[in-house]
Amino acid sequence: MILTTVVAARGGKTIKGIQDVFPNNEVIGRSFINTSQDERVVTAVKATKRKKLVLASLWTEMCLAMPAIQAQGEGFEVYVVTDPSGGVSPEAHDMAVRRMVQAGIVPITWMALLGEWQLDWAREDTIPALANLLIEHGGATGVAYAWELQLLAENKQPGF
Repeated sequence: MILTTVVAARGGKTIKGIQDVFPNNEVIGRSFINTSQDERVVTAVKATKRKKLVLASLWTEMCLAMPAIQAQGEGFEVYVVTDPSGGVSPEAHDMAVRRMVQAGIVPITWMALLGEWQLDWAREDTIPALANLLIEHGGATGVAYAWELQLLAENKQPGF
């Protein structure tokens, strides 16, 4: 996971919810809107040796679309997580997502991405972390999941 932020010295720190999920990740402070123009970010991406990128950002039409389109043009397979990102208006967000799709980028929501990363409920070693993410950051889905866990814990009856 590569994290970046802009003008941290003036208050542009990484959002606490993200820091909570990735407490040990160094955050690259940058000034470029397009992260692909920051050599430290480019070096960090190349160091992963991966050809698939999953991107999310604060502003869809700027901080997400610009590096996504550039990475796609450089041969990466790019996925953009659309629901944690937002535009200055719903139309700006929608137009940016459309622009990225036209460039061959695949939009995905964070919940769908989480499911694809889990892939199989038999992977029990990853379920506790996934459950915590859902409960702490899943909004209504997290609340429903926590409620279901509570019901399952209280109703340990034969056949249930």
